[in-house]
Amino acid sequence: MYQRARYDYLKELENIKNSGLCKHERIIYDDQKPLINVSFPEGEKQREVLNFCSNNYLGLANYPDIIKAAKNALDTHGFGMASVRFICGTQDIHKELEKKITEFYQTEDTILYSSCFDANGGLFETILGPEDAIITDALNHASIIDGIRLSKAKRYIYDHSDMKYLEKIIKRARLGIDIWDGPGLSKEPKPARNILIATDGVFSMDGDIAKLREIVELAKKYDAMVMVDDSHATGFLGEKGRGSIEYNDVLGEIDIITSTLGKAMGGASGGFTTGKKEIVEILRQKSRPYLFSNSLAPSIVAAALEAFDILGKSDELRKKLMDNTEYFRKNISSMGFDIIPGVHPIVPIMLGKFDNDAQLSQDISKDLYEEGVYVVGFFFPVVPKGKARIRVQISAAHSKEHLDKALEAFKKVGKKYRVI
Repeated sequence: MYQRARYDYLKELENIKNSGLCKHERIIYDDQKPLINVSFPEGEKQREVLNFCSNNYLGLANYPDIIKAAKNALDTHGFGMASVRFICGTQDIHKELEKKITEFYQTEDTILYSSCFDANGGLFETILGPEDAIITDALNHASIIDGIRLSKAKRYIYDHSDMKYLEKIIKRARLGIDIWDGPGLSKEPKPARNILIATDGVFSMDGDIAKLREIVELAKKYDAMVMVDDSHATGFLGEKGRGSIEYNDVLGEIDIITSTLGKAMGGASGGFTTGKKEIVEILRQKSRPYLFSNSLAPSIVAAALEAFDILGKSDELRKKLMDNTEYFRKNISSMGFDIIPGVHPIVPIMLGKFDNDAQLSQDISKDLYEEGVYVVGFFFPVVPKGKARIRVQISAAHSKEHLDKALEAFKKVGKKYRVI
């Protein structure tokens, strides 16, 4: 019976390859750091390359104190709980980490998940029903999109960071006027009971920061709630690393924050939702990814606790990251590359104005690899068609020598393909 389906799958895979949209994995043979040993294509001889495509923003993925904390937790709390939180899977360190995150973001309560993807996947259907409305930014992360799809609430999409359009949409939701023909469509206007505005704090493909101050003001004006996924900001954006919420001076004004314990916080897995006490308690009672997934591994919890302690002790890594980012952005731009302006360590080098930009992004990344710089081309469906790019990601672990070598490689390859 599989033969019929197999034919369809092979045809789809062939179409992906022929269209230049096939994604290939690079095999890494050591820990996450600026210089890594990589085999690409798979099976080829290993070579040492500069790593410029990691979300290891603060360089904590192989930080000695974090690794030590994780190892100690294996001795004191074991490898895993083999169960879910409400049965026999909650340890003292789980509660300690939830308390630390609550204090860090100055919220009321926190709940841990296996990932931020799970946190987003278990949020919307749990707290919103058919009488409610969700308003989402057009460029929100896939986990927000998938989480919203599970909810029976009405769904509205506003153009990316367009505050005038957002206000228009909020008015329509408040009046109950449908502008989308999916589940929840009603012939008669039904004003939304509760409205939730959902946005990334930082949009991972573009590296731009959400206009949270303006969003919060609109939410206050129209009695709506605000949810922010801060995965690409937690730990380094803002004066104390409290993310886009602190950067936009809206600490204490966001109802729901989701984020990751990976990326800047050590590069492993794990996520959380923090915010209003009642919302967190409802999630504990009803959120499916929380209720039906094993507890977060003790070693990850202990490492995350250590990461938050590191943030509290010193601002050195955050400052180094921002200095590196400013240096790279200034120099790559002066060469003539088209980058999206900003301050974030995600630096998208745009190729959409060139023919066959998807293939171009792959060709450039391949040649950069040959020059000893590991980056990845992003193209449809990861980004919209005509928006292909090389996404460079800066880390506090990069030295000035690393940055200069990468810049020289970009200059050489950019001239080869007449991008600059």
